[in-house]
Amino acid sequence: MTTTAADEGTGRSVGAGRAFAWLLVITGAAGLLASWIITLDKFKLLEDPDFVPGCSLNPIVSCGNIMKSEQASAFGFPNPMLGLVTYAMVIAIGMGLLAGARYRRWFWLGLNAGTLFGVGFCTWLQYQSLYTINSLCLWCCLAWVATIVMFCYVTLHNIKHRFLPVPAGMRSGLLEFHWVVPVVWVGIIGMLILTRWWDFWTS
Repeated sequence: MTTTAADEGTGRSVGAGRAFAWLLVITGAAGLLASWIITLDKFKLLEDPDFVPGCSLNPIVSCGNIMKSEQASAFGFPNPMLGLVTYAMVIAIGMGLLAGARYRRWFWLGLNAGTLFGVGFCTWLQYQSLYTINSLCLWCCLAWVATIVMFCYVTLHNIKHRFLPVPAGMRSGLLEFHWVVPVVWVGIIGMLILTRWWDFWTS
């Protein structure tokens, strides 16, 4: 990510470095891939109730159980259809940054709000998956990780350019140890999955 003194704390347009742009493209592509495959399998399941998705490996890792749940259509339509739109938008933003695009503060805050909604929705789905549906979907897990990483680094970008006000010490720590939050976050989810079905994994 790149910045100048003139950019920080002003209404001027701000771009981003190639690393951050590629991160948006890659995480967006991962989420889009997961959404696309889940959508295709959902259509097949609607056509044939006995269809078993390829990622249904055992009673725990069972995408079919997730797809048949009420939570899989939280807004009245299959959740991955929302991902097809939103992850594609993130890819477009990343590609625009690679081409030299610069966006204003309101745009970056809007992207932050969108990723915040995404990570909040993923957190709700994680809880539902682990403690209500009692099954995991590997493609959903990929989308969860992609969304968490995306949210963390979009937030970091806005903190770096002072679009989000944080104390100076926290700002310096987050910029220097930027990898800590996403790694710990994903690690906690991994531990919850491991402990939730500990008897199954160790049997």
